[in-house]
Amino acid sequence: MCGIIGIVGRDDVANLLLEGLKRLEYRGYDSAGIATLVDGQIERRRAEGKLVNLENRLKAEPLSGHIGIGHTRWATHGGPTERNAHPHATKRVAVVHNGIIENYQELTAELTAKGHKFLTETDTEVIAHLVTDFIEQGCDPVEACRRSFHRLEGAFALAILFAGENDLMVGTRRGTPLAVGYGAGAMYLASDAFAMAPLTNRLAYLDDGDWVVLNHQGAVIRNGDDEIVERKIHISNVSAALIGKAGHRHYMLKEIYEQPQVIGDTINKFVSPLTGAISLPPLPFDPAVVPKLTIVACGTASYVAMVAKYWFEQIARLPVEVDIASEFRYRDTPFQKGGVAIFVSQSGETLDTLEALRHAKRAGQHILSVVNVPESTIARESDLVLYTLAGPEIGVASTKAFTTQLTVMACLVLAFARARGTITPEREAELAAALREVPARAAEVLRHDDRIHALAQEISGSTTALYLGRGTSYPIALEGALKLKEISYIHAEGYAAGEMKHGPISLIDDGVPVIVLAPSDALFEKTLSNVQEVAARSGRVLMLSDAEGVRRLGAKVRWTIELPKVDPFVTPILYALPVQLLAYHTAVAKGTDVDQPRNLAKSVTVE
Repeated sequence: MCGIIGIVGRDDVANLLLEGLKRLEYRGYDSAGIATLVDGQIERRRAEGKLVNLENRLKAEPLSGHIGIGHTRWATHGGPTERNAHPHATKRVAVVHNGIIENYQELTAELTAKGHKFLTETDTEVIAHLVTDFIEQGCDPVEACRRSFHRLEGAFALAILFAGENDLMVGTRRGTPLAVGYGAGAMYLASDAFAMAPLTNRLAYLDDGDWVVLNHQGAVIRNGDDEIVERKIHISNVSAALIGKAGHRHYMLKEIYEQPQVIGDTINKFVSPLTGAISLPPLPFDPAVVPKLTIVACGTASYVAMVAKYWFEQIARLPVEVDIASEFRYRDTPFQKGGVAIFVSQSGETLDTLEALRHAKRAGQHILSVVNVPESTIARESDLVLYTLAGPEIGVASTKAFTTQLTVMACLVLAFARARGTITPEREAELAAALREVPARAAEVLRHDDRIHALAQEISGSTTALYLGRGTSYPIALEGALKLKEISYIHAEGYAAGEMKHGPISLIDDGVPVIVLAPSDALFEKTLSNVQEVAARSGRVLMLSDAEGVRRLGAKVRWTIELPKVDPFVTPILYALPVQLLAYHTAVAKGTDVDQPRNLAKSVTVE
């Protein structure tokens, strides 16, 4: 969610900090600010809303200084006002913070009793006062930070600078990511590689509990026990060019159109183009004897888990439990010995998912993750990682990450089925061939963009919408409803089509669009019956189906979009694209902020 960047250099840093914050916009935010040292004193510029407001503030009131910190804030404690925007500061200390300080009220009361005066509604301000208090007790800035870090409870990443210290910055992380960048005559701290993309490609990712002291020449990293440690320096392949819009109006549209390519890249990583065989890295367990799978994720990724449940149970004949990460560990579910837990996350930093992973690991489960970011915390803490090759996804509403996650899961299912003897070589070859066709079929789906754009104009005037599907189309209905909600702000719900008659059908009238995902698979007859029930009550039905489905039902519905005929195994991947386009064009018609919808963040690093 929030974004951090810090620079210790030899030239003025304000503009570099602002550019770094722009590269962090994709994470979601509602205010922003930077602080530098000017003649040894802390100077700040902050603004509500988008970065253009901060940029205008800096044009009117420029900042000099060779050291500085910047932040994009997504409000948790206190509203999204300039007063609550980061950096927070005393006369001695300025700090930017991602995460939550759980014991801030206790610390605030303690420091207030000592005469400290708090000016904001945030939990972050207490950090600046705590470090200041230790400095006033006679500690040097580094020691003051060390003592403060041991007092803080919660999940956080911090970057701190100090009045009078023009070549000193301190950072730390606990549960929330932070990376150190090594430059030529300059050093950097940032939430992720994107922020530092034009500045350096030499990055070290701090481990949980690490803290770091930087000057313009280098860094000293210590672990949670205050011991000096070395962290591997990675050469990042993230570049500023990768996060452009490539001529598209929004990042989301660009990322939708990238799906044929990135799905193909992901397939080629796991499916041999010569033999068609599924090839995975060596598994740290034997799939043939795994008694149970547990798949855990949040938001869009949780719908990947639901699709995977159908696949694993039907094809690999393996029981699967699916749970959302924010509930999983609090249920204290019993685990089976030898079980495997799979965690799905685009960023690899989603805190609910990370804590669920650690819970399963403590219970002795084998840990497998599906992530898009190789250096992420979830990747580092897993026994095995299967990477999606989606590339940087900047739009808050996940698109290409979702379909590449589905693609990885499809490959994993086939590998499990082969190992468990639940699939014949001939059927495995058929399903692998169906997977290899998906990129070409996805490109065909994108040709319906103009048609979907026209339909979105009609749907944009609605106040609610329903999405229906059966089997693996049910999770895609849920995903379609989520997409519409999160970027167009139209209320939408996804349902298993057979559940309509158990209550939701009472919502149907001629003002409610009903989007039905109905490939002509084994469940088509059942779906057809449900669609007829909706149509009989004047529901405005948009049916997504193949030629056979459209032929059989097209006359009974308001609108149809004919999608390519593919093996039912891969329909969830393919049918995700039109619901993404429908949400996108509806949001554009309503004039919402498509790439950065209100109240949402790309990477949710608080519980």
